[in-house]
Amino acid sequence: MRLIDDAENQVGVVTLQDALQMARERHLDLIQITEKADPPVCKLMDYGKYLYWLQKKEKAGSRSKGSEVKGVRLTFNISPHDMETRAKLAEKFLKEGNRVRIEMVLRGREKGMANFATGKISQFLEILKNIIPIKIERELKKEMRGFSMLISKK
Repeated sequence: MRLIDDAENQVGVVTLQDALQMARERHLDLIQITEKADPPVCKLMDYGKYLYWLQKKEKAGSRSKGSEVKGVRLTFNISPHDMETRAKLAEKFLKEGNRVRIEMVLRGREKGMANFATGKISQFLEILKNIIPIKIERELKKEMRGFSMLISKK
């Protein structure tokens, strides 16, 4: 087995008996780190510290979020330049690995002109497709306050 001592130094390939002897001499435990490697990798350390290290590693792994949902809100009378600005913001979110919810809130008489609103959203998607390849995760959906859809990076 390949052995790593308590000071993180490579001891080299040793037999099981030699590794156990070294562990007893230093009043430490022999812990198998990986069994998939050939030869298996073992380490001399305190087992309590090893368990604490595993818990800490697991917590750190659960903290990092794979993909968050970020929002980009469009208005009914959005200008072409503002649409490009929002597309660049959505591109930034997608490059970070997040999903993007595109929302268009409709108020009052705007709700009666839903086809104009869907046209604005499709214009926005065309601008965004020219910048970065996207995948539509949830199609355009009419909600109580307007429209929303979910996209991610291809």
